Amino acid sequence: MNTYDQGLMWFRRDLRTQDNAALYHALKTCRRVWCVFVFDTDILDPLLTRGLRADRRVEFIRESLVELDEQLRALGRAHGAQGVGLIVRHGQAQQVVPALARQLHVQAVFANHDDEPHAHARDAQVRGDLAHAGVMFHGHKDHVIFERREVLTQMGQPYGVFTPYKNAWLRQLDDFQLQAYPVQRYAVALAPVPPALAAPVPTLADMGFETTNLSQLPLPTGSRGATQLLEDFVERIDRYHEARDFPAIKGPSYLSVHLRFGTISVRQLARVAYPLHLQGVQGASTWLSELVWRDFYHQILANFPHVVHKAFKPEYDAIKFEHGKHAEALFAAWCEGRTGYPLVDAAMAQINQTGYMHNRLRMVVASFLVKDLGLHWRRGEQYFAEHLIDFDLAANNGGWQWASSSGCDAQPYFRIFNPVSQSEKFDPQGKFIKRYLPQLADLPESCVHAPWQARELELAAAGVELGKTYPRPIVDHAEARERTLLRYAVVKKPGATPK
Repeated sequence: MNTYDQGLMWFRRDLRTQDNAALYHALKTCRRVWCVFVFDTDILDPLLTRGLRADRRVEFIRESLVELDEQLRALGRAHGAQGVGLIVRHGQAQQVVPALARQLHVQAVFANHDDEPHAHARDAQVRGDLAHAGVMFHGHKDHVIFERREVLTQMGQPYGVFTPYKNAWLRQLDDFQLQAYPVQRYAVALAPVPPALAAPVPTLADMGFETTNLSQLPLPTGSRGATQLLEDFVERIDRYHEARDFPAIKGPSYLSVHLRFGTISVRQLARVAYPLHLQGVQGASTWLSELVWRDFYHQILANFPHVVHKAFKPEYDAIKFEHGKHAEALFAAWCEGRTGYPLVDAAMAQINQTGYMHNRLRMVVASFLVKDLGLHWRRGEQYFAEHLIDFDLAANNGGWQWASSSGCDAQPYFRIFNPVSQSEKFDPQGKFIKRYLPQLADLPESCVHAPWQARELELAAAGVELGKTYPRPIVDHAEARERTLLRYAVVKKPGATPK
């Protein structure tokens, strides 16, 4: 016996049919189910206002929706139903979803949780409008393994330090948490889209956006793309702990954008990593820790929402960062990859050209912005939010607060990355640098990390003219470090000794 006659599945950051919690519950409890995705103008219009018409994230979503529509159609056909598919709308989600629920005469709407503040406000509005019409709203956990207040201290409080959180996370993990939702078993409930609502997935141009270089990047879209990347990564997961910090080699899984938009289930990834972790495969253990970090930052956002606007540690809001014309010039140089520090500039070229940045380099450029240039971490956080194809508020905020020492379990304020030593350690031959800074391609390895220290003959032989073909450093790292220690003195704890 079904709980409801008719239901609506609202896809958001879960663009797949396989192992989808809300879709499973909708199909299991409703006799007939329709599926919708809304290109939310409350999210998209601000992008257009800021001139971000060519946004790789919007294109990634659009291409993944085409595949999602195909998946739904295939599930329908497998159960003898023609005309099943995805209803795609372009408008304010908080208005579109209740209106569609009324039009389809559903008794319930199903969606997976989203703990971003905007999403909370949107869902509260939708829930209220649906309740007014006598329609239930059901939310389900899907985006993480453990969410919100599922992993707590012995005092019943959310964790603010990672290692004890990870230990508790691992203690609580069991087969139930990793179990896949058997969507296909109940797919007979998928209903054909009414002719009045049937339409192809809108094009980018339909919504005011432009195509990007996404199709030229080694980043396949949709669930098929995620599966392809996962299969490739499994072949080298045992070396992940050794390779992940070196941007010139194939170390990461490159699945972050697929996790962000839910084109693959985090449970599926954990089901791959956890058994290998138990077998002592170090690479798998390290990768599993990265999945735990992801859960950690999401529960920080859920339990400490002030981090969206303030430092996790309130005392760090007292720090005075650089401002004025000089600060603006420094920020522009950082954004455009003109700092004179090759690893920093190559990393910024990578994000600007591809929408992706290697994780080690995210830490390096963040440290450089805050602790070498003396600029507020919020500026870098916003830049990443606009340019990263895998932008996720929880992880982005957590990462920037970590780098600026203002967040939970953060880097100590006196631990300041040296961009040259980071370059020498993690890009020793300068391969990554030369890939993104071709003007330095002919410099010998000994000079590529700090061109300003090279001899004139070496620069001339490589066709490098400092100040013209490549900038001189905009700050001196040693001097910047001293300024940072003074700047952070307002939060120095008694007994803390800079090292």
